[in-house]
Amino acid sequence: MNPDIERFLNLRHLPDRLTATEAAGKLGVSPHEIPILVAKGLLKPLGHPASNGPKFFLTATLKDLERDEKWHGKAADAVQEYWRHKNGRKQDSAETRQSSRLQTQTADSES
Repeated sequence: MNPDIERFLNLRHLPDRLTATEAAGKLGVSPHEIPILVAKGLLKPLGHPASNGPKFFLTATLKDLERDEKWHGKAADAVQEYWRHKNGRKQDSAETRQSSRLQTQTADSES
């Protein structure tokens, strides 16, 4: 664990709102998973932040989610589904490039 996050989590009183990185440490997920959870509706930022702006999360809500086993299961499923879909697209594009290369080679040999 990042020493800064570990030091932050050991504070006696956490601030009322946390950044995405701090929220990730509190929930035990990676910081890059926070946008995935927000997009899936499993985590709600405070207010109405811009899509490319910083997002803050309520500490009390995170404390509740931290102890919720069902939520952690849904979060894990959402992250796995995200990467399965993303890796599937990468594999599909590689197959498309390979098949177009084969078609080009076949057309060249027929000419």
